[in-house]
Amino acid sequence: MAKFMAIYTGTADKGPQPDAATIARGMQAWTAWMTRHASQIVDVGGPLGKTKRVSADGIADIRNTLAAYVVVEAEDHEAAARMFENHPHFAIFPGDAVEVMPCLPIPTA
Repeated sequence: MAKFMAIYTGTADKGPQPDAATIARGMQAWTAWMTRHASQIVDVGGPLGKTKRVSADGIADIRNTLAAYVVVEAEDHEAAARMFENHPHFAIFPGDAVEVMPCLPIPTA
């Protein structure tokens, strides 16, 4: 099975924050999703904090849409992506999407 990193994306200014009942319903659905896919989860990941960008120009505080991550295993890229259809991140919470990409091997010389 191949490994895939899924990045949850969202924008802080997408609208009002969910109320307590919506948060509880969303967390229950998220926990159910994690339980349903437990055998395919390699790294449960978690929320991501503020970003610092390091480049030849130095270190800078930046904003992006990365909100959290998880690493999963699946037969192929399509199967990994299907795991996230109707995910609570955007079906209940005000998240934007989940971006799924393969974890590729490090090239050798």
